[in-house]
Amino acid sequence: MTSPTNPRVLDVPTLAERLRAGDRAALARAITLVESRKVEHQRQARELVQLVLPHTGRAMRVGITGVPGVGKSTTIDTLGSNLIAAGHRVAVLAVDPSSARTGGSILGDKTRMARLAVERNAFIRPSPSSGTLGGVAAKTRETMLLCEAAGFDVILVETVGVGQSETTVAEMTDFFLVLMLPGAGDELQGIKKGVLELADMIAVNKSEGEGRARAVRAAGEYRAALHIMQPASQNWSPPVVLVSGLDNIGLDEMWAKVVEHRHRFEATGELAQKRRDQQVRWMWTMLEELMFSRLRSDAQVRALLPDLERRVAEGALSPTLAVEKIAAVLGL
Repeated sequence: MTSPTNPRVLDVPTLAERLRAGDRAALARAITLVESRKVEHQRQARELVQLVLPHTGRAMRVGITGVPGVGKSTTIDTLGSNLIAAGHRVAVLAVDPSSARTGGSILGDKTRMARLAVERNAFIRPSPSSGTLGGVAAKTRETMLLCEAAGFDVILVETVGVGQSETTVAEMTDFFLVLMLPGAGDELQGIKKGVLELADMIAVNKSEGEGRARAVRAAGEYRAALHIMQPASQNWSPPVVLVSGLDNIGLDEMWAKVVEHRHRFEATGELAQKRRDQQVRWMWTMLEELMFSRLRSDAQVRALLPDLERRVAEGALSPTLAVEKIAAVLGL
């Protein structure tokens, strides 16, 4: 993967070839490349993604969210193991906005998903260890494409945080699964309407043993909540299913719903249109991030900002006028 004359120069075409051959070391190296902040690495990453792009797009992309304690890791570990046993290759990616604040991953993915961690046909990758949620998501999108090029046909994207991260993951996947806890009363009050609007399916987890009756009641409440909402597509009404990630109950039936959704949306053309829209939205998001980065690095703007920020904070200058002053410096 390096040049014979200069071992420090990365041979991107060779890396792409090894990646497409399913070389796990090449995949790890490629992901490290797209996560790097070095200018040269970013250029090489763009070249790499463009080279492998024709070999992407065939995987099933599923976003998974749920409140802490709902059992996401256990469910993903069990579901992924089931899929591998059925002949799939599974990549698990995580969008972790909390890492942008702490400077490190809180996930410990390979310890949370013990069975998948030792599977040859599984690949687990946490989000980058720093950056804005938008930046983390951009790297996750590129990582998703690299995994597809390497032959993984199921991509599970887990959102660890709350709020904007759900929308971000829903916008980069084909199907969005929301895991819920039994005992819906209090949880239902705390669920943002926006999360339910994003859901392609709700799975009530921990539905085994003594929790079964509560899970059944919870499922009924979730169905009632979904019934009064307008579905995102006239061709799909989000189902509510009962599962247990711990005891492997209902996961095959749950996955069958994901497959049914895939076939239905392929037949109507909605899947292709959704992915086209996602690509364009991704382009604009990256452009906005690039422009903002250039804005913050402009020498004149950097010299002006401390005084403007102080005056805005003190109420001596309106935010609107401050923006006009910055725009004037940039010639806008």
